[in-house]
Amino acid sequence: MIYFDNAATTYPKPKCVIDEVVRCLKKYCGNPGRSSHKLAIDAAEKIYETREALAEFLGVSKCEHIIFTPNATYALNMVIKGSITKKCHCIVSDLEHNSSLRPLYKTAKEYGVEISFFNSNLPLKESIIPLIRTDTKFIIATVQSNVTGRIINPLELSKICKQYDLKLILDASQYLGHNNINMSEIDCYALCSAGHKGMYGIQGSGFAIINSDDAIDTLTEGGSGIDTFNKEMPYFPPERYEAGTLSTPSIASLLAGVKYIESCGIEHIHNKINKLTNICEQMLLSLPKVTIYGASAGIISFNIADFPSSYVADFLSENNIATRSGFHCAPLIHKKLGTEKQGAVRVSLSHLNTEAEISILYKSLKDLLNIK
Repeated sequence: MIYFDNAATTYPKPKCVIDEVVRCLKKYCGNPGRSSHKLAIDAAEKIYETREALAEFLGVSKCEHIIFTPNATYALNMVIKGSITKKCHCIVSDLEHNSSLRPLYKTAKEYGVEISFFNSNLPLKESIIPLIRTDTKFIIATVQSNVTGRIINPLELSKICKQYDLKLILDASQYLGHNNINMSEIDCYALCSAGHKGMYGIQGSGFAIINSDDAIDTLTEGGSGIDTFNKEMPYFPPERYEAGTLSTPSIASLLAGVKYIESCGIEHIHNKINKLTNICEQMLLSLPKVTIYGASAGIISFNIADFPSSYVADFLSENNIATRSGFHCAPLIHKKLGTEKQGAVRVSLSHLNTEAEISILYKSLKDLLNIK
C-alpha cells in the first residue's frame, strides 16, 4: 500500500521504533514506579530517559514538566480543563481540531467561558490584538492545520502573549518532527502533541509540556506510586498528572522516534517533506477540475469536481493508495473553506514517502478523470 495518511498517524514506523517496542515487551516491560524489582526499575528508567530526551529535543528546562498522555486529545483536555476553571475570555484560532474545541466548549458550558476566533489568514497582530479584552486570559492555537497545512508562527504568538500578559496553549501535533520548536525561546504556558505522528512513536504516545511550577487541576486521579495515604494527587509534576500505569512500550517508542529524527536530521526531514509537498501540489494543479484548499509542510487537501471526497478516497483505496476524506475533526476550517458538505481529500506525507509514489497517485487520479 502507498500510505498518504501520515497526519493521522505515521506509517510505516522506522525499524528502530519497532525494534525498541519489541525489546521493551521482551526485556523491561514491568510496571514503572510501582515495584522495586529489575523489570519495574528498567521501565521507570526508560521513561525518565524519554523525558530527558524530549526535554533536550524541545528545549524544556525541567524534564519533569513533560507529562506523558495516551494522545494529544488527552493532553489538550488535561491542560484546557485543568487551567480554565472559571469564567474568562479565550482567543482561539479558526484552524482548531475538535481535540481543542470540544474541551473549550465544555468550559463555556460549565463556567461561562467566552471564546473568540481569530482569522489565521490575516497577520497575527492584526487578527488577534483587536479581540483582546480585559478578561482575556488564554490564546489557544494549533501550530499547523491538519487540513490545509497552514502554519501559525508560535514565536509571534508568544510575543503577543507576553506583551498582553496572556497564557499560550499550543497544539503542535502536526508540526513536531519536521519543524523545530525551542521552548526556551517562546513564552508558552503549555504545549501538547501526539507522539505517533511526526515524532514516529506508536499509537498510545502523547505528551503535554506544562511550562509552569504552579499546579493545575487534575483531569484524572488514581495511583501514583507515591504518597499513598494522601486523598489527593501529589502536588508536583509529573506524578500529579500521570495517574495509573503509564504505557511503557508507547513511551519507549517515542524515545526511539526522537533518536531517529536526530539521526536523520530534522532539516533533512523538513526539506524532503516540503519538496514532496511541492511536487504533489504541482501534480494536482496539472489536472482539470481540481480545487486545492491548502498545500503546505506535508499536507495537501483538495477536491475533484463535485465528487464527494469519500468517493475519491475510496477510489484511491481500491487502487491501494491510502488517503483521508471527510472533515478531519476540524469543523471551523471546513466552514471557512465552504466544504461542509463535500469534505476534502487529504494527502499527508512523511519523509519516508517518495516521488515515485506521488507519480502513482497522479496516474490513479488521471484514471478517475478518464484522462489518458
